Amino acid sequence: MERTFLVTGAAGFIGSHSVDLLLASGHAVIGLDNLRTGRLANLEQALRSGRFTFVEGDAADEATVDAVFAGRRIDGVLHLAALVSVPESFREPALNFRTNVAATDVVARACLRHGCPRVVFASSAAVYGDRAELPNRESAVPQPMSPYAAAKLASEELLLGYAASYGLQAVCFRYFNVYGVRQDPGSPYSGVLSIFTDRFAAGLPVTVYGDGEQTRDFVSVHDVARANATALIAEAAGSGRFNVCTGVAVSLNRVLDVYRRLYPSSAGVAYAEARVGDIRHSCGDAGALAKRFDVRARVEIEAGLGALVRGESLS
Repeated sequence: MERTFLVTGAAGFIGSHSVDLLLASGHAVIGLDNLRTGRLANLEQALRSGRFTFVEGDAADEATVDAVFAGRRIDGVLHLAALVSVPESFREPALNFRTNVAATDVVARACLRHGCPRVVFASSAAVYGDRAELPNRESAVPQPMSPYAAAKLASEELLLGYAASYGLQAVCFRYFNVYGVRQDPGSPYSGVLSIFTDRFAAGLPVTVYGDGEQTRDFVSVHDVARANATALIAEAAGSGRFNVCTGVAVSLNRVLDVYRRLYPSSAGVAYAEARVGDIRHSCGDAGALAKRFDVRARVEIEAGLGALVRGESLS
């Protein structure tokens, strides 16, 4: 049965992959994006589908969001629109609040007014902070270390409060380090693997902030999009918080070893002082996601990096 879903932040990296997967699953999609960091080029495939409608606008603007809902039955919202940079959240705390908290409230209240039953929200592993026991489990006490992480946690609490009060289904996905094609390496908000790929491909030296022994749970955007689509389409999603991760901790130095094999004549690596707000180690427990939605990460880091370097899609 064809359903209609709204994706905020649709022109972004994760958003565009999620849109493509929902369309491939036979559903109609409305994409909302203010194009601050998203790019229409990411939606080239979606715009040709005949079942995709793009709206340029801000998810934090109530009138804009109401207009998207007006006259339509929307079966679920994937809320990805966000300020995605931790450093920028320090520089622009008011913008961080508006984009990462106020917009969530606007979207959730629009769902309540217009009878939309479900929100799948893009939270972040940053809510765990640097001192939580590894692997990070959803039951851990959050310890956000940045305005960005605090805003993501606040949005989780807001949505789960609405779920308890009004029956809205709120699925909060704590993404770990997402990578893949369409992540813009020229943007200051890009993930480290996108930047590494761009630098190695250009024969330029790579800068690592810290000693390279910091670890991350790198998860392919294709696995993330599959989790998003599954949570939207599932007959009974309920509400809760779920890690979207692989469960495998990978050091940046190991990543660099993979790149050196892919680019044997690459330039050198420079190590610089660690950046404020950066977390030393991060690795998630993927058990809750697998139990609730039967979704497990499929893409291993070597295969994922190879596809990223070749510009290939794994979906």
